Amino acid sequence: MPFDYDLNFDEIDFRKQPELYRVGRGEQGVLLVEPYKSEILPHWRFKTPEIAKQSAEEIMELFEAYRANDDFVGMDMARKFIQMGYTRARRYANYKGGRKYKEDGDIHEREIDEEKAESARIFKTYWDQLRADEDYLRRKKAHQKQYG
Repeated sequence: MPFDYDLNFDEIDFRKQPELYRVGRGEQGVLLVEPYKSEILPHWRFKTPEIAKQSAEEIMELFEAYRANDDFVGMDMARKFIQMGYTRARRYANYKGGRKYKEDGDIHEREIDEEKAESARIFKTYWDQLRADEDYLRRKKAHQKQYG
């Protein structure tokens, strides 16, 4: 089931109402779902490889805390932030200032920033780990089966 962007995100506490949460595709809803956005976003950084490593480790600690509390929505939101760490760092690695498109809609020429590319690789390692986590995958399937 797709992510439901029609919900009133200003009013919903998804920890109290996990039945309203939809996994969606990729990073959908990553900056909408509370209280997780407010808990995870302060840890999300990728400016340098050192910062990206610390960020990814802190988000993984949150992932494990959510797991320990049997909080699948938190686990999935942590996964989304890890995934977004990869995709955004990759975008900045490929395009100066992170802007792929010019004002006229044409695509900027790629200028590889190796430091941002390394940040992306760090997040990708953690993202791959989460995508292979059998417990996470089992919980994801159960959540989708129960709630859509």
